[in-house]
Order: sequence, then C-alpha cells, then structure tokens
Amino acid sequence: MNLQSGYPFWLIKDGMPFTFPKLAKNTTTDVVIIGAGISGALVRYYLLNAGIKCIMVDSRTIGLGSTCSSTSLLQYEIDTPLSELKKMIGEKGAERAFQLCNYAIEELGRIVKKIGFKDFEFKKSLYYAAYKKDILFLKEEYAARKKAGFDVRYLEEKDILKTFGFSSAGAILSNHGAQTNAYGLTHKLLQYKKDKKGALGVYDRTPVIRISHTAEGVVLETEQGYILKAKKLVYATGYESVDFIAEKIVDLKSTYAVISEQYETKTFWKDNVMLWNTADPYLYMRTTPDGRILIGGRDEDFYNPGRRDKLIGKKARQLSGDFRKLFPDISFKQEFSWTGTFGATKDGLPYIGEYSKLPNSYFALGFGGNGITFSLIAAEIITDMILGNENEDAALFSFERINK
Repeated sequence: MNLQSGYPFWLIKDGMPFTFPKLAKNTTTDVVIIGAGISGALVRYYLLNAGIKCIMVDSRTIGLGSTCSSTSLLQYEIDTPLSELKKMIGEKGAERAFQLCNYAIEELGRIVKKIGFKDFEFKKSLYYAAYKKDILFLKEEYAARKKAGFDVRYLEEKDILKTFGFSSAGAILSNHGAQTNAYGLTHKLLQYKKDKKGALGVYDRTPVIRISHTAEGVVLETEQGYILKAKKLVYATGYESVDFIAEKIVDLKSTYAVISEQYETKTFWKDNVMLWNTADPYLYMRTTPDGRILIGGRDEDFYNPGRRDKLIGKKARQLSGDFRKLFPDISFKQEFSWTGTFGATKDGLPYIGEYSKLPNSYFALGFGGNGITFSLIAAEIITDMILGNENEDAALFSFERINK
C-alpha cells in the first residue's frame, strides 16, 4: 500500500542518513521483524537489549512508509478522550492506557539520550475548545485527567488569550508531552548494536511474498527467493497489517500536513507548546527546532492513494487558513505539504501481542494519532511475551477485545 505522498518534511530534511543492504542469503534467527518503521525499530531495540537475536526486513527503503510522514507529536492523550474511554473500557483500564502513554514519552526521552539522538524535546500541550459547545466536555475531560494523576491546568478564555495569543472558550494545559522526528529516530535506532561481524541484521528492499506459520516456528520467503526461518515473527507493518488479519480491526484514514518556511524567530507562542483542539477531525500544530510551524489535520476516510493525493493542495490551503484564523498576526508561508494514511480503532487503542490464527506471531500495531508512544509500549509487551514473562498491561491491547 502507498502510505504517504507529497513532500514529507523529515524525508527532505534528512534524506537517507544511512543505507542498508538487501537480504541476499538464506538465514535462521530467533525472531524476524517485518517492517522497519518506528514500530519495528523500537521492537528491535528492546529485543536486542534483552539478548534476543533478530533480523529485520522491509519491502521499502527504510522509513519510507508512514514513518516519514509522521508529524511526531508525542502525547499521553489518545484519540479517544479519557472521559469517554472510561465509559467504554472502565476507569482502571482507561487511566492505565493514558498513564502508559505518558510513561512511553518519558522512556523515549531516556532512549534518545542513550543513543545520542538530538531531535527530541519535552513539550507541554494545550488542548483547546474548537467551539463554545465543547466547554462542558472539556471540563469533564480535565476532571478525569486530574483524577488520573496528570499535571494539568484548566484555562479560561481570558487566560488563553493573554498567555497564548489566540481566542478559545477554554483549554487544558498539560505538563506532559514531547516532539521528535520519527524518521530520523528510526534511522538512529537501527544503527544500534551490530553483531560480531559488524552487521546490523537490517535489510530493506526485501519484500516477503510468502509466510508459513507452524507450531514449531515461522518460515518466510522473499521476493528474491531467499528463505528466512525463525522461532517467532513480529509484524510491525502498520496499516498494511490488515492484509494478515481476518477480522476488521481498523478504519483507514487520510491525514494532511503542511509546514512553513523558516522564520527568523523560533518562538511563536508561549513555550511553543503543542496545540490541538476538540474538533472532529482535530487540528494540531507544533514548531520545529529550525524555526518552522507544522500544521496537521483535515482528515478524510481513506479510499485509495490516488483520491487521497489529489486533495493535498486543497487540504494544505485549508490548513494554512486554519492557522491564520487562529494567529492572524503571524504570516504563514507554506513550503512543503504531504499526506499519510493512518488507522482508527473503535476504542482508540492499538492492537499488540499474539494473534491466535497465526501461530508464533506477534503484532505491534500502534494506530491512531499516538502511534509512536504505542510503539514503545508494544516493544515492551512483545519482548516480555517472547521471553515468557508476564506483562500486566498486555490484556489492555490484546486481539481478544475485537468482538467485545
């Protein structure tokens, strides 16, 4: 599936910082990871740290799926608000899902420091009312987050205007969050831990055309005719994973993004907090370290890449207009725009772990607007499962909830 189009900023900015070979021989290992985006990269990082031998393959050049189109906001909030998720899965599970996302942000901060990746900043976020009618919901959401232990403040209209320079009837200011560059981080993670021969065990441009799952393990055949044998297989193929799962687990969406030219200043509003609103689909904004403003949203149901891509120009103009309405005194000049495909589940939670219809398989499926934090959670859960350790959070994201 063509997962992105246009000119994703991170791909233009970073180019191809590292290159990887094609798989060119039959190989046996403990675990194969299919998919070398941010999800697969984090799974590999955790497996290697646990002493588990693994090989990674991807049909594309590294990072050219959904990863390079990610706007890379790291939020503890998921697409389903906490106050609504509590009604769907219960208070305990809902609060834990949000707390895990916050933990994932903090853990990512530790990982980037360890591997020496610089494009990562902890950031506050402002969740503001798109319409006055959203105030009752916003106050309920604030109370739910406060009860769950998050460091949040409720801001009235006058406070928002005075502090951030735009008008909204109310907002939740969260002292949790971060922003990064998922494409650059993926490449950096994949440089981690070479084997005794100096190889990384990462192969791109290596499509897998056949997979056989048995009780003893998994056998994969590549397009070039090479055989990969492993005890376990991790699917980290994002929205393309729907091809391997019999049940419908996700609705595919198209999202759009536009980024400005560089400004001389690098501060646009207080603390350059991440901004997003209560609209459906929601509008979101962030800044970049080199002095740009990035805006995303205007989501549509996904039908096919051609139909999605034709809307890039129109959506970019609309997103630029959305920004100007919010900040009429900031001159926004668009430089790059792009689109990507993402998925939405009925509860906003990812699918992580074993899938009974495919023996010896694990899935790391982030989905939604919080895919990067979900990817870290998936990496921890799947590593525990492969090691035979119990993970108390696994049930929250399991495939068993499909028919509930």
